[in-house]
Amino acid sequence: MLKNRLATALIWLSAVLICAVFARLLADMLLNGVPRLSWTFLSTAPSDAGRAGGIGPIIVSTGLIVLVAVIAAGPLGLATAILLSEFTSPSRRFGRLIERSLEVLAGVPSIVFGLFGNAFFCIYLELGFSILSGGLTLACMALPIMLNTAAAGLRAAPDDYRLCAAALGISRTAALLHLLLPAAAPAIIAGLMLGIARAGAETAALIFTSGYVDRMPDTLMDSGRALSVHIYDLAMNVAGGDANAHASALVLMLLLFTINSLATCLTRHWLRNRIMTS
Repeated sequence: MLKNRLATALIWLSAVLICAVFARLLADMLLNGVPRLSWTFLSTAPSDAGRAGGIGPIIVSTGLIVLVAVIAAGPLGLATAILLSEFTSPSRRFGRLIERSLEVLAGVPSIVFGLFGNAFFCIYLELGFSILSGGLTLACMALPIMLNTAAAGLRAAPDDYRLCAAALGISRTAALLHLLLPAAAPAIIAGLMLGIARAGAETAALIFTSGYVDRMPDTLMDSGRALSVHIYDLAMNVAGGDANAHASALVLMLLLFTINSLATCLTRHWLRNRIMTS
């Protein structure tokens, strides 16, 4: 009984500490960032090295970079997760090789991804400092998170689905599309959101790939400054830029919160409709 109470107390203490850290961070962002928020701040371009003006072009660049990352990593991550969970045994050499590679990728520092993206996408593929280079680099970073989460969701799907499909003569492809993927949809969406969160908040990798340019991008081949890079530059390199740095950080947090909340609501709505129609 004493051990159970001690374990419960430690769990609650961990939860309270995590919430306290987040609350302190959020309070700091709200206290220093809200006074700077306005439609002008969200829609205009930076001026005076970011001390004045807004973050309109930077929001657009951030959205394009994250969109490229999701489009590049999403299908590849889902296809590899299906291969690992449904068509490859973890005990086989090929499956172990892929899983070990993912473990290594997940532990690689972001600065290494930035140097790789600069060498491969910017120089070797001649994409230069561009939104496309930054998005593809972030796709490499987000891929292990998205893939592992999707594969875990597919493995967690009940084996009864697979057995019933085999007994009825349903092909593995049809069972995958109509049974396993819908059952694993929450995990797949969660992995996608985690990947977006990592891509949207990354700084080191984007400095070497998407660049510092703070003007409105015309194409994906243009250089673009992400919100995280803008926050870093204001806080570290621009004297008197702390106020706009706090406001930009608050906008980034709100964007990530909105994307995660919207994805959660859409997933619940989709699952509810599927249960009602089944």
